[in-house]
Amino acid sequence: RMTHALLIFPVFFMGLVVASEKTKQDVFQDAHIPRNMTYIEGGTFLIGTSTQDGSHGITPQREETVASFLLDKYPVSNDDFRAFVRSTKYTTEAEKFGWSFVFKSFVGSESVKAEAESVPGASWWLAIPRAYWRMPFGPNSSIKERLQYPVVHVSVADARAYCSWIGKRLPTESEWEYAVRGGLPDSPWPWGKRYQRNRMNIWQGNFPDTNTLNDGFHGAAPVNTYGPQNAYGLFNMLGNTWEWTSDLLTSSATQPSQQYILRGGSYLDSVDGKINHKVRVTTRMGNTPDSASDNISFRCARDIPQHDEL
Repeated sequence: RMTHALLIFPVFFMGLVVASEKTKQDVFQDAHIPRNMTYIEGGTFLIGTSTQDGSHGITPQREETVASFLLDKYPVSNDDFRAFVRSTKYTTEAEKFGWSFVFKSFVGSESVKAEAESVPGASWWLAIPRAYWRMPFGPNSSIKERLQYPVVHVSVADARAYCSWIGKRLPTESEWEYAVRGGLPDSPWPWGKRYQRNRMNIWQGNFPDTNTLNDGFHGAAPVNTYGPQNAYGLFNMLGNTWEWTSDLLTSSATQPSQQYILRGGSYLDSVDGKINHKVRVTTRMGNTPDSASDNISFRCARDIPQHDEL
């Protein structure tokens, strides 16, 4: 009998050890985290970049404290947004305006290209009539084969309407950068200090006419492409499509502009910044809240109710 007791006790004791090592996040996740969201434990970090180029991030760096929150693992997909529209009959701002910006290589008709108005200094952007989330490249295009691609041609108001419908909100810029860093305070990319190929969807080749497709895609990629970019299990935070945040761009120390902050870069940007933006965890730009194009999307965040704080 004594022998059997000694054999059983270590197994029981080991079980206690394993249980005691279960993290606060594990306990919270078991009961509270919705499907396709991840728990981000709050903390204090340095936001921004030490470089002097503000297009590569907030400068100078400053200390920010972020409370724990939940964040979507993926950008909102066409399938997700379609469910929202079917439920609410929502009409996006691009639909109301009757046009949106499309990258020129996705406009199939030469006559449409010839008649479309382009952006001064950025002739690769064409204002295409009737381009919107359901017809991302204009008439005769469809999301039928693109349901798991990020929804595009969405404004700040459109993104907020979707988030509100599903019981979430847009992330703040601080939350977004804190999340993309994945717990690595000094790394330029979510996975570490060294660039790794095929971890994000960016432009490769001679812009804007030749894309070598080394990353497998010309234009946006499905939301779950390339696998998680960091230890938090977040997909496509960098590259693919820009993502709206809830914050206004500050034009001076005290004066907010009328532009909202987008983060992450897109398939039109590059690793070294020679083509459009240099894609880093700090990359940001501002745009007017009604702006929409085929490289702007979003993901949602959610507060943790106070009684659920860990």
